[in-house]
Amino acid sequence: MRKFLILALLLALASCAQPPRYTRNACAIFEQRDGVFDNWKRAARATSREYGVPVPVLMATIYTESGFRARARPPRRYLLGFIPWKRISTAYGYSQALDGTWDRYKRETGRLFASRTNFADSVRFIGWYHYQSHMRLGIPYSDAYHLYLAYHSGQDGYLRAAYRARPEALQGARRFAAITETYARQMQQCP
Repeated sequence: MRKFLILALLLALASCAQPPRYTRNACAIFEQRDGVFDNWKRAARATSREYGVPVPVLMATIYTESGFRARARPPRRYLLGFIPWKRISTAYGYSQALDGTWDRYKRETGRLFASRTNFADSVRFIGWYHYQSHMRLGIPYSDAYHLYLAYHSGQDGYLRAAYRARPEALQGARRFAAITETYARQMQQCP
């Protein structure tokens, strides 16, 4: 019996490491991650209550940034075309938060042990960051397109309109706005 419990625990923990299978359906994402150790819906709703950011915006940020992969990183540069070198940025985890921004978040919120590979910590970071953009830049939570541009380019980059010279930012913002709408429609039907 004890071996069975240990095996069940290991399988439960191993399944937490895998990204959800159906990432274009918010209800399916929450159903896949509604366990004892990992309840994504509860974490997203708690963040939404804390910062006022709608759950579809939170989930669309993770979808767009990391595809729900806990250990997502940007690609590496290659030296001489084939020798792996440094990564293009320090972005990491579900939220793709940069080292400096993540450190600032931990300092300002007192969540010193938060991890970018933990869904609840990452979704809370995203809520905090969108809240900062809402307060500092005046971007309404209903404006998914501009919230994403501020997230992708940073708040100072958004003020400078740095995203205008970055087609990947504009394309990401369009994709973000579309998936936010999709998630919002789907979540009206979730049990």
